[in-house]
Amino acid sequence: MPAVRIIPCLDVNDGRIVKGVRFVSLRDAGDPAEQARLYEAHGADELTMLDVSATAEARSASLATVRALRRELSIPLTVGGGVRCVETAGALLDAGADKVAVNSAAALDSSLIDRLAARFGNQCIVLAIDAAAMGRGRWRVAIRSGRERTDLDAVAWSAEAESRGAGEILLTSIDRDGTLLGYDLPLVRAVREVIALPIIASGGAANPAHMVEAVHAGADAVLAASIFHDGTYRVSDVKAALAAADIPVREPNP
Repeated sequence: MPAVRIIPCLDVNDGRIVKGVRFVSLRDAGDPAEQARLYEAHGADELTMLDVSATAEARSASLATVRALRRELSIPLTVGGGVRCVETAGALLDAGADKVAVNSAAALDSSLIDRLAARFGNQCIVLAIDAAAMGRGRWRVAIRSGRERTDLDAVAWSAEAESRGAGEILLTSIDRDGTLLGYDLPLVRAVREVIALPIIASGGAANPAHMVEAVHAGADAVLAASIFHDGTYRVSDVKAALAAADIPVREPNP
């Protein structure tokens, strides 16, 4: 199997990292550029920055923050928040993002994925799915930073996104986000059954064992915030645990 990627996530609001539980009760977790530099030094394979207030404020992710991160990073950077059109995505890529993540706007107009993939290539397009459990093995897509539920089935939406040209799926369990209870493994398995795209598991990791579980459930990459922001574990700790479980990981950049 290909090497599993370890991806710290920076949820950013007003130029600062924030972290909450189930998308609410946000607390300050540091300076984005400073943390980005630290995570790369610890062996992060990629970094994801999500501007959590961009959609609600009808704007795109902060270009200044993207540029500041790019100055600190040599690893790939995915940026999401307020991506509503090809022009917005292009501005983020020009500012230093390697990939753009789209969520709310694509859920409201699925043709946005087609347009983004046609313009920039599917390798640049990440569909972020915030999934809320509905019981009986079903999950609904939430938008606007989890504030609004849609009628979209999260599993079916992931399959449609693949057919429209998305390059990978950032799959976040709202119910597990910030809880440290582990990833929603049934959700990961359900999406794995219907798509061939890489899946980034997100929401709930408390330790490397949770990340091993996510990979066994079908994830190609694991994303986390709290355990890295709080210094509970380093990326290097996670890579060591995955390697011990016979899961291939990438060597840190020299």
